[in-house]
Amino acid sequence: MTGTTGPAGTTGAGSVRRGRGRPSRRETEAAPATRDRILEAAREEFSERGYEKTSVRGIAKAAGVDSALVHHYFGTKEQVFEAAIALAVAPALSAPDALAEGPRDTVGERLTRFFFGVWENPVTRAPLLAIVRSAVNNDTAAAVFRKLLVAQLLRRISGQLGLPDAELRAELAAAQLVGVAMLRYVIKVEPVASADMEQLVARLAPVVQGHMTNP
Repeated sequence: MTGTTGPAGTTGAGSVRRGRGRPSRRETEAAPATRDRILEAAREEFSERGYEKTSVRGIAKAAGVDSALVHHYFGTKEQVFEAAIALAVAPALSAPDALAEGPRDTVGERLTRFFFGVWENPVTRAPLLAIVRSAVNNDTAAAVFRKLLVAQLLRRISGQLGLPDAELRAELAAAQLVGVAMLRYVIKVEPVASADMEQLVARLAPVVQGHMTNP
């Protein structure tokens, strides 16, 4: 008789029992939408709780899926964090393209304006806050952030400069911008937090320019 349950909880020939910890066929068939939902939930959880207090189980609950499905698509919490970061920083990773569009003597202003343009946009600001808050408080999250920042952004920028110590120059410029972003968007120190963006660009662009191109 098909579909009957045999000894010790086994099933008959007409049904296939799903192993513990494995997602169901229905769950895996909805892969693209489910994966996006998990990433969205992960960004929100990391933003609200930070890396330390966020768990795979919490992400799964927020996404409305089983935690096994989170592991199925992404693996460990670190890998979920890295996937969420990669998607969140995608707009910022086009910075090298922005740098290429114009003369070298305006690279500082273009990079500064581009960087704060990403932060000022509410859509891209929320995931960036999650990344920065997590990286500040956790070594694992910081390592993931560094890998993406250095490998995908800073080295691409330094490669376009064609100057000695190009990678160091790019990192110093990034330190200047990220430091101000921390004060403005994370710690919210006044008057930096409420300063006009054009004022920030006017103050910071020459410093960034100096790091990037001065002898």
